[in-house]
Amino acid sequence: MALSDVYWDRQIPLPKLAPVQAKATVALVALLCFINSYDGEFVFDDSEAIVNNKDLKPATPLNNIWTNDFWGSNLSSNSSHKSYRPLTVLTFRLNYLLAGGLHPVGFHVLNIVLHAVISALMIDVFAILIGGLAYDEKDRILNHAPKTSLLAALLFAAHPVHTESVAGIVGRADLLCALFFQLSFLTYCKAFNRDERFSVQWVVVSLLLCAAAMLCKEQGITVLVGSLFVKPFYSELMISQHLIITVLQCSLVRRDKLSHMLRTGLLTRLALMGLGGLSMLYARWRIMGTGPPAFTEVDNPASFAENIVNYNYYYSLNAWLLLCPWWLCFDWSMGCVPLIKSATDWRMVWLLLLWCILIGLISQALSSTAISHLLTLTLALVLLVVPFLPACNIFFRVGFVIAERVLYLSSAGYCLLLAYSLGHCCYRWTKYRKLLCVSVLLLLCVYVARCALRSYQWRSEQSLFTSALPVCPLNAKVHYNVGKNLADRGNTTAAIKYYREAVRLHPTYVHAMNNLGNILKERNELIEAEQLLSKAVSIQPDFAAAWMNLGIVQNSLQKFEEAEQSYWNAIRFRKKYPDCYYNLGRLYADQNRHVDALNAWRNATVLKPEHSLAWNNMVILLDNTGNLGQAELIGREALKLLPNDHTIMFSLANVLGKLQKYKESEGFFLHALRINPNAASCHGNLAVLYHRWGKLELAKKHYELSLKLDPEAPGTRDNYNMLRRKLDQLKRSAP
Repeated sequence: MALSDVYWDRQIPLPKLAPVQAKATVALVALLCFINSYDGEFVFDDSEAIVNNKDLKPATPLNNIWTNDFWGSNLSSNSSHKSYRPLTVLTFRLNYLLAGGLHPVGFHVLNIVLHAVISALMIDVFAILIGGLAYDEKDRILNHAPKTSLLAALLFAAHPVHTESVAGIVGRADLLCALFFQLSFLTYCKAFNRDERFSVQWVVVSLLLCAAAMLCKEQGITVLVGSLFVKPFYSELMISQHLIITVLQCSLVRRDKLSHMLRTGLLTRLALMGLGGLSMLYARWRIMGTGPPAFTEVDNPASFAENIVNYNYYYSLNAWLLLCPWWLCFDWSMGCVPLIKSATDWRMVWLLLLWCILIGLISQALSSTAISHLLTLTLALVLLVVPFLPACNIFFRVGFVIAERVLYLSSAGYCLLLAYSLGHCCYRWTKYRKLLCVSVLLLLCVYVARCALRSYQWRSEQSLFTSALPVCPLNAKVHYNVGKNLADRGNTTAAIKYYREAVRLHPTYVHAMNNLGNILKERNELIEAEQLLSKAVSIQPDFAAAWMNLGIVQNSLQKFEEAEQSYWNAIRFRKKYPDCYYNLGRLYADQNRHVDALNAWRNATVLKPEHSLAWNNMVILLDNTGNLGQAELIGREALKLLPNDHTIMFSLANVLGKLQKYKESEGFFLHALRINPNAASCHGNLAVLYHRWGKLELAKKHYELSLKLDPEAPGTRDNYNMLRRKLDQLKRSAP
């Protein structure tokens, strides 16, 4: 099925490069676009998928990646997003092992390299889609459209909509899916030879690679649809030049054509592909366990609306991102794209324009008499539309409004359409060829510059979140993330402003209320903090963190009974909540309910053995109540789990000093000071130990160090003055 009439290819304003040179050029452009993101941080979704994902840790059994979702939650959990991508998580785990921990450079470098490889392989994919399958004497596939395929690959390599997939580490799923998508496609093409017969073995390998693509991201299965068009079954069915129309009309096939189909193995091929695809879909459905994920109206408001107009509006926005990738945003939810509620809404124009263009392209393909035109347009549209189908809300509800990363594969179809259009313009309007050449070069330069700028914005959460403010000023989540980033960096005053705006834009945004309430609590604005947190739990009664924070505020307001009830509500909705048990223990300690406090803190350490504050509070409470022996036992137990915790060493040293175990107490004080040499209280208490022990010069030294670090340290100056008087008396009484 070689197509030698790709006559517009020679008019493309690019040099004809050897295959290796072409791929190297495309790979270099891809690297140039995104190289400045190599030393970026973990940002946005990276926190959940990588930083907080226990499946990456070597201590976690490797089998867990096959039973958990992409975010580390068990697939059987009702809270799971059901995104099953074990091969992607496996690459994250390998990055973790090779880097010896969570160092983002290795993660980013691999993403950039993957994009470069995918971009280079796109030349082979585009060559087959444009020029068909043609072979040389050694059965190697020939490229009948070297310039068009090179231009399309360059456009793909530099398209700014890819920034989220490349600069955001979570985008690894899209990159790996695209890579296996390509390999499956190219392997399927290798199944055919010049005799138009096919190899079952290569088709099976193609199916296995398709399964690998699906294990990286769900849309990988769409390669099966694209592959059917490569060695077009309609070319084997047709008896006239109107081959596509005949297939669509399901017309009868002549007997001679049927025997040809059987001879070339079309039915066998279709059976293998169909059986493989159905098996993958069935396996995927079984893996989901409890059924499809449950998303809220906030995640995807159009899926809860009564009409499908908004879906079409979303499609037009995705098309606009491909056409003009200037307004890019890390999140398009929460008011960023208001719903269309009336037929008179001016945005209806974009829906009509989108469908007019699509219908025009389809009619142009079907009415074309040239096989090269027909196949190029048809396959470009297939590559544009088919990978997008899993995200289109038709088959199932998705958890986003718009996601730039889902356009990674679809953009290849757009780039092919654009290169095809430019080639035809150069062919038809030869007198404007120089202008078109300059336009192509300018477009590529703009793409590269936009990629460089956007990938720089993805280097840190601060720049990423603030870049979204002018794009989606109505998006409450954008304001929330800006506020959270400011709060994490200590700028709580500015954070309050953004949290308030998030709540104003989305009055039921409980996470913004919770974070704002926490900041107000720290600023001692307890009344407003209580109001916000009470509203949050009334909107979402199972919001455990808000219940705990409400309990902390109520405790500060001395509403002890209400605080206790809030803590127990938090524990009811989150059974394993060590921080809540810790705060409950503090409440009981304030009420002198010592046994209850110790039990609460013990629960915290059982759930979280490294909970330093809970261990330390148990030692201090037992010390203050005179239970020195039990305090010593608890302190030693804690240090077995946390051998370098200087606060527990300090508390245990105080207990040992009171038990007159001076030497052992001294050892713990000195060890704590080696870890934290500027702890004024530690110097002061060590001085008291030496004072009791009779090592007066050492006591004097540490009193002075303590006062130097904290001149207002309570009791230290009085003890120091008492020591000086004693030293003066000793000097006077000395002979």
